[in-house]
Amino acid sequence: MSADQCDLLCLDLQHAEEVREGLPELDEAQLHATRFKALGDPVRLRIATALQSGDELCVCDLAWVCGASQNLVSHHVRVLRSAGLSASRREGKLVMYRLTAAGHRLLAATDFMTARALTSPAGAEEPGALSGDVVRSGGRHGGTIDLQEA
Repeated sequence: MSADQCDLLCLDLQHAEEVREGLPELDEAQLHATRFKALGDPVRLRIATALQSGDELCVCDLAWVCGASQNLVSHHVRVLRSAGLSASRREGKLVMYRLTAAGHRLLAATDFMTARALTSPAGAEEPGALSGDVVRSGGRHGGTIDLQEA
């Protein structure tokens, strides 16, 4: 036999039944698996992390923050929303996204930001980060961005 299986059939019935009784039902396990799978994509993990940091962002902002196209970001936030990790609301012509409570809990459980902070030296710029300030005028989503200053 292989190293992954017992060489003989044995069963500690009492212990096995205690473990089995503690397992979630299949539909509950499916819900959690779908949520974990939604964060299993690196683009979606970055989008969820941006939503955690930025509270509420539109697809345009998420695309700029994550360095991805609006179409790609739109697809990925739909996946996050269908998994119950994000929610959206319409604000005029914009669709604003935010993490749900489940999204915050799951992202916190990944320990992604803590692990990232431990591996990045304090104050060090990320590769590809722009130096300087981006100037936004006209209030939130109502103005222009001066990328020449960036």
